[in-house]
Amino acid sequence: MRLTDFWERLEQAFGSAYARSIAADQTFAGLGGRTIEQAIAQGVDTATIWRAVVAAYPDRVPSRLR
Repeated sequence: MRLTDFWERLEQAFGSAYARSIAADQTFAGLGGRTIEQAIAQGVDTATIWRAVVAAYPDRVPSRLR
């Protein structure tokens, strides 16, 4: 998944302001306790990051974005 696609999905699921907040402040067990921004900076594949987001927020992410 391209990085731009990742951000589009995150913003569609959470809204643009909240998506950026989640990316900066929320740590994810599926990312080894890292935030989205940390995982991206460390070269984690965006598809892996997206799966961690979906796992953490299964009721928030619409099925069409999974």
